[in-house]
Amino acid sequence: MAQMTAIPVATHGFFLDGKWFEEGDIVDVRAPYDGALIAHVYQGRREHAEAAIAAAVKAFGTTRRLPAFERQRVLRQIAIGIHDRKEEFSHTIALEAGKPIKSARSEVDRAVFTFNIAAEETIRGYGEYLPLDWQQSTAGRWGIVKRFPLGPVAGITPFTFPLNQVAHKVAPAIAAGCSMVLKPAPETPLTALLLAEVIQQAGWPDGGFNAVLLSNEDSGLLVTDERIKLISFTGSAAVGWAIKNNAGKKKVVLELGGNSGVIVHSDTDLAYAADRCVTGGFAYAGQSGISVQRILVEHTIYGKFTELFLAAVGKLKVGDPLDESSDLGPLIRESDAIRAAEWVQEAVRGGARLLCGGSRKGSLFEPTVLTGTKPNMKVNSQEIFAPVVTVEPYNDFASALKQINNSPYGLQAGLFTRDAKLIFQAYDELEVGGLIAGDVPTFRIDHMPYGGIKDSGLGREGLRDAIQEMTEPKLLVMNLR
Repeated sequence: MAQMTAIPVATHGFFLDGKWFEEGDIVDVRAPYDGALIAHVYQGRREHAEAAIAAAVKAFGTTRRLPAFERQRVLRQIAIGIHDRKEEFSHTIALEAGKPIKSARSEVDRAVFTFNIAAEETIRGYGEYLPLDWQQSTAGRWGIVKRFPLGPVAGITPFTFPLNQVAHKVAPAIAAGCSMVLKPAPETPLTALLLAEVIQQAGWPDGGFNAVLLSNEDSGLLVTDERIKLISFTGSAAVGWAIKNNAGKKKVVLELGGNSGVIVHSDTDLAYAADRCVTGGFAYAGQSGISVQRILVEHTIYGKFTELFLAAVGKLKVGDPLDESSDLGPLIRESDAIRAAEWVQEAVRGGARLLCGGSRKGSLFEPTVLTGTKPNMKVNSQEIFAPVVTVEPYNDFASALKQINNSPYGLQAGLFTRDAKLIFQAYDELEVGGLIAGDVPTFRIDHMPYGGIKDSGLGREGLRDAIQEMTEPKLLVMNLR
């Protein structure tokens, strides 16, 4: 395997109460592509988690009182700071996450957009006037409702979008006036620490944002400490629901992923649908909660669609994420590639046919397409989180909807059809947080409500919705009699 460009190995501290600390345990950050050592980072211990919570509690006394224009100014400055360091962020994401550099640049652009939208939402926090003189005994009374910041919040993020998923925790917290403790993914801490530099330079109060790499055991304090008022977690379903069970009285927002399905009906533009399904299934090697994993195609067009789909898959290039021509990089860990290969082989032994791919080299896994699968096979029933897609024909639209629903997950689904009646039938019946008509479930723009049902999560992200989660309505009743 070719080696990526050698870079000096630096050691990075963590960010706590407006200062950088080099304490705790030194851990290695390695490139998933070739295992090369990228950096050393300090992992905090329990005392650092306690200090970060204390700093956030203290800072909340300041952040909760900041006027909207000041919170907006900070968010705008963060957006500018990310934009100005775009190549640095992109290079870091490509190295530590194994994300192709062109996709990494797109993620940086999205993060700029996320912070800018949060800045706009900061000054849209309108309240409500309530007429209360609806009974004779309540004459002369009226009320207003205003939203107040909830308190210190904790953000726990995965490796998949090491900048933009962090942005979806941090930006609404700043907009709402909340302080935060962030635990970034151990595989991708460098991007979060780079963002901490930008936030510090933007002038957010000391302690208002803290980024500390912690062990799973020590980060449990963020879940159980009553001073934390909300936990926003993105990651696996098993961990997410365990967090909810241990969180006590605090609010919990969970974005947990899925095994997203897409339906391709006979009246659609097949070339467009096939092209979008390739993007949806294989971008970032399938390591997204809304990656296309299951494609159901009406039987009359199944052959033609599959032909177009496989032709496009065959053009994808797997390789070094720093290579501008790479479409797919590695999976984040070699163990994930091994697991994906085992699931594919298990499906083939069960009667599925391999249409392409199926092989791996280290953590690199070929784009893989299966057909002849059964609903209970792991490649269909579980989240594979790898560049593996199943394609199956269907005869009846209603049965296709049931097949999509035949999953413990319910994040997003895609539907390609020009028939409005079918779109609204699917919208009514599909058990998902979002239906994307005319596109793949992988579609997301960062201000839309985003989240799922069933095992896919609880609550919604997407700036305005996240700000709602991080604030509490308070009623004021005026009696002027």
